[in-house]
Amino acid sequence: MNRFYRLNRALLKPQFGRRTFVDGGSAATIGVVGAAAAAAMLIGYSTLGGPSVDYAAVKAEIADRLDDDDWDDGSYGPVLVRLAWHASGTYCKTTGDGGSNGATMRFSPEADFGANAGLGLARDFLEPIKAKFPDISYADLWILAGNTALEEMGCPPIPFRPGRSDDADSKTCPPDGRLPDGDKGAAHLRDIFHRQGFSDQEIVALSGAHSLGRCHTDRSGFWGPWTRAPTTFSNEYFRELLDNTWTPKQWNGPPQFEDPTGDLMMLSTDLALRDDPAFRKWSEIYRDDYDRFAADFVKAWVKLTENGF
Repeated sequence: MNRFYRLNRALLKPQFGRRTFVDGGSAATIGVVGAAAAAAMLIGYSTLGGPSVDYAAVKAEIADRLDDDDWDDGSYGPVLVRLAWHASGTYCKTTGDGGSNGATMRFSPEADFGANAGLGLARDFLEPIKAKFPDISYADLWILAGNTALEEMGCPPIPFRPGRSDDADSKTCPPDGRLPDGDKGAAHLRDIFHRQGFSDQEIVALSGAHSLGRCHTDRSGFWGPWTRAPTTFSNEYFRELLDNTWTPKQWNGPPQFEDPTGDLMMLSTDLALRDDPAFRKWSEIYRDDYDRFAADFVKAWVKLTENGF
C-alpha cells in the first residue's frame, strides 16, 4: 500500500456525523454512515427485486471484500465506483439508449473502449459474488457494488432500486465517445453530461467523486490521485482544486497538472470546474459546505445510475 493515508473503514461505521481529516490538518469534513442506517436502506430490497435475491446479503458480501492492502490504496472501492459510473454514463436522453440497464460492458466493443480500460479488474472482482448470488443481474450488481463502495468510504446512504436486466449480447452496446475525456474542457463536460440530462450543478456534484481513487498510466494514461485520502468520500477534492496551486506536469504522458509536491494531480476537465464561472460557483459551494455537497452528490448519483432504467 502506498504512503497516502487510508482511513480505516471501521472508523466510518459507528454513527452519522462529520469527521475531520487527521492527515495534515485539513478542515474538510467527511460523511460518516452508520451500520444501522445502512441496514435501513436495504428494507424492501428483496421484495422490490424479487424473492430470490437477498440484496442485503449481497451488499454485505461486497462490503466484506472491499479492503485489500495489496490493491492500489488498500480498497477496491474506487474502481467499483468507476465501474458503476461508466456502466451508467453512456445514457442518451435523446435516443433513449445506454445507461446501467443491460450491463452491456460485458461485451465488445464496449468492454474495449479506451475509457473503460482496467474495468475488467472490477468486473472480475465481482464474479465470485455473482457466483454466490446467481439470481442478481450483473446490471444490478454493478450499481449495488458502486453504491456499497461509496457508503463504505463515507458517503451517506444511497437509495437503490433493483430490477435491471442483462442483455444477451452486444447488439445494444452504446457507441464509443459518450464518456468524459480528461484532457478536454468545460464545453466537453457539458456535451457529455447535458446529453444525459444533467445540469451544471449536477456535473460539479458528480465530479466530487474525484475525491476517490487515482489515475493509472496503464488505464487512462494519466497518473496519480486527486487527494491525499483517496478511499474517503469527502469534499476534499474541491478544496484541493480551488486552494492548491496547479501547474502543467512535465512528463512524457498526456497533459495533466500537478501540485507543488508532485504528489497530487488534476486533469483539464477538473480545472474547468475552477475556471468556468458557472462551474466554479458550485465548486466553491461544495468546498465550503460538505453537507450540501454530499446531499447533492447522492441525488445526482441516483439519477446517473437510474437513467434509462
